[in-house]
Amino acid sequence: MSHDIDVTVRFCETDAAGHVNNTSYFIYLEEARGKFFENVLPNNETSGRFIIAGTECNFLSQAYFNQRLTVSTWVSKIGTKSFRFKHTIKAADTGVLIAEAEAAIVCFNYEEQKSEPIPLSIRQVLEEQLMAN
Repeated sequence: MSHDIDVTVRFCETDAAGHVNNTSYFIYLEEARGKFFENVLPNNETSGRFIIAGTECNFLSQAYFNQRLTVSTWVSKIGTKSFRFKHTIKAADTGVLIAEAEAAIVCFNYEEQKSEPIPLSIRQVLEEQLMAN
């Protein structure tokens, strides 16, 4: 199941060409991941537990100031110590696909400064959210 949020493009997120600046998409993706954790694991089990190991975004169409975008987020793969999110960003009114993105999320122990296995309680919740690619 995907988790969706809507964002409205602010003027400061656009560039001289008049469209959304490429860096702004990563802000939308971060907000979507945060909402995913808030809604799916609301008891703070994940607070400070996960880090982003890598992320990428492919831009397929343009978005503009004051446009409403829908960011969809889902778990696409779960490993021992990490999992992957996939995202789409679409125009809320037309459904036009604007961007596709992915992020690798690692369970991290800050005291030992190394990755660690995803706790069983969190893994079970993530598995309930797993969607095929």
